[in-house]
Amino acid sequence: MVDITHKIKTLRKATATATVNVSKPETILALKNNSVPKGNVFEMAKTAGLFAVKNTHTVIPDCHPLPIEFTSVEYRIDDLTITIIFNVKTIYKTGVEVEAMHGASVVALTMYDMLKPIDKNIEIGTIKLIEKHGGKSSFKTKGISNLNASVVVCSDSISAGKKEDFAGKAIIEKLEANAVKINQYSIIPDEIDSIRERAITLSETNNLVIFTGGTGLSFRDVTPEALEPILERRIPGIEEAIRSYGQDRMPYAMLSRSVAGTIGNCLILALPGSTNGAKESMDAVFPHVLHIFKILRGQQH
Repeated sequence: MVDITHKIKTLRKATATATVNVSKPETILALKNNSVPKGNVFEMAKTAGLFAVKNTHTVIPDCHPLPIEFTSVEYRIDDLTITIIFNVKTIYKTGVEVEAMHGASVVALTMYDMLKPIDKNIEIGTIKLIEKHGGKSSFKTKGISNLNASVVVCSDSISAGKKEDFAGKAIIEKLEANAVKINQYSIIPDEIDSIRERAITLSETNNLVIFTGGTGLSFRDVTPEALEPILERRIPGIEEAIRSYGQDRMPYAMLSRSVAGTIGNCLILALPGSTNGAKESMDAVFPHVLHIFKILRGQQH
């Protein structure tokens, strides 16, 4: 199965339809009058669909097991065609399109099975996805363009050439994947004055400045102390999202002191210095954090 461990949970919705075409008006009449010999077709087919959608992962190999938190089945009759409308919702890391289509197809098959004794010429028509919502596709940065950023690595050992930087490069890779232009990449020691000066200077020419390193609890971890006094507006929700995401993957994430806030119209982020910590922090808030620039530019939510 595709690795979804890096994804965040969002509200996911999908609607699929399937059609059942009968060959005579008497079949439709029997459906409406609940006089089909095998029983109530609409209710039995709906029940089969509910079972099916919850067991999609046992039938389709690449589908992930996921919590199905809402399902509805509706029917529409148009002449000799019965349209099945199947809705599915969940709050999870992957979508429910296949679940909705699987449910609709099983409803159609159940109807076929129950109606075939009274109608030998039934056909199952198109099964298709009508719409889906949630996940990355619903949080695109449409309308946000020409963003630029600078990445600053705060580390005594890396600035002294004793270690190689991987966290800063991972951050750059994520930014470029989200069409954010990199203005500057630099490495500085863990010094409050240097960090503070760099934040103030870069905030004048960048939309986004990301610091990596110095957010732990060692005596040289001073990035939060450097940034907090100069941030004009803190954004606790970003900090909470980063720690919550990290905590689900590594219990030590509770020790991180990631910081988020603004200087003017520039977003300042201070992320962990470990490669995994930096990657996970970026996964936790990108691309949806870029919505902040719509707000800072005066657009509505």
